[in-house]
Amino acid sequence: PVQLRIAELAFQLIKASGYIAPDCSFQTGGGGPSLAVARFVRDYMKERGIQGSYCIGGITGYMADMLKEGLFRSLFDVQSFDAAVTSSLAGNPNHIEADVSWYANPFNKGCLVNDLDVVVLAALDVDVDFNVDVLTGHDGVLRGASGGHSDTAAGAKLSVITIPSMRNGVPSIKEKVQTIVTPGETIDVIVTEKGIAVNPRRGDLLAKARDAGLPVKDIRQLKAEIERTTGVPDEVEFTDQIVGLVEYRDGTFIDSIYKTK
Repeated sequence: PVQLRIAELAFQLIKASGYIAPDCSFQTGGGGPSLAVARFVRDYMKERGIQGSYCIGGITGYMADMLKEGLFRSLFDVQSFDAAVTSSLAGNPNHIEADVSWYANPFNKGCLVNDLDVVVLAALDVDVDFNVDVLTGHDGVLRGASGGHSDTAAGAKLSVITIPSMRNGVPSIKEKVQTIVTPGETIDVIVTEKGIAVNPRRGDLLAKARDAGLPVKDIRQLKAEIERTTGVPDEVEFTDQIVGLVEYRDGTFIDSIYKTK
C-alpha cells in the first residue's frame, strides 16, 4: 500500500507536469513503485490515445508490453531486467539494443538521456538539498552500483525520485546524505507517501503541482514530519579509510565512501 501510494502521487505529479504527451520519451526503473508508476502511465496513455516516442534504460517485460500495444514506437535496451524481455528483443524490430555510450555518454551530443522527457528513479536516502544517495545504506555500508541514475537525472526534463518516508523506522530524508551520487541540482521532485517536495529551482512545476491539488510540502517540513515518528538517528561513525570513490558522469569525483567503524 505504501509503494502504491508513492506511485500514485508520482504519476499525478507527472500528469500535472504535462510531459506525458504525443512523442514523449520515458524511463522508469524495475522496482515496485517504478513499475506501478509505469502502470498508471500506461493506463493514462491508453485512455488519451497518446503514443510516445521511446522508452529507454533497464527494460522490463512491462515496457515490452507497452511497445507491443503501440504506446511507444521504440524501446532502446541498454539492460534487460527480466526474462520476459527476451522474446520482444528477438522478435520486435522496434526493440533495439543500445550501447552505453549511445545511452548516456555526456560527451556524445546525441545520447538518448539528453532527449528524455520523464525519468522515475529510486533512492536509498535523499537530503534537504535534494542530493540523492543510491550507494550506501542507513548503516553506512556500500550496497551496490548507481547505474544510469545521475545520467538520466541530468538529461531528463523531469526527474522524479520515489522513496518511502522511512525504512525499518529510519527516516529517508536527511540533513545531508552520506554519499552524494546524483547532485540535487539535477533532481526536480522527491515523492514519498507523506507528500511531495519540489526543488525550489522548479517554480513552474511547483505551481502545476499546487494547481492539481497535490500534497506539496517544503522538504524541511516533510523531514520534520517524518522525524516526529522516527526520531533522529545517531550518525554512523567512520574510519579515515576510503573504500570507494563516486565518479560523476563527466569523470569528476564528487564524493568518497569511508569504511564504517
